[in-house]
Amino acid sequence: MSYIITDACISCGACEPECPVGAITAGDDIYVIDPATCIDCGACASVCPVEAPQQD
Repeated sequence: MSYIITDACISCGACEPECPVGAITAGDDIYVIDPATCIDCGACASVCPVEAPQQD
C-alpha cells in the first residue's frame, strides 16, 4: 500500500523534502507520489497542512 496526494493539495511543497526515498515530485497542478517508490512511511502526511496525502 502506498500514499497518494489528493486534490486537496495546495502545492506548498512541505511533503517533498520529508520523503526519505524521494517518491514525491511536483506535478502540473499538485505534488504526486510514485507508488512504486513509496514505502508507506507517512512522513508526508505528518507535515501536510491540508491532509492531502492519504493511504491508497
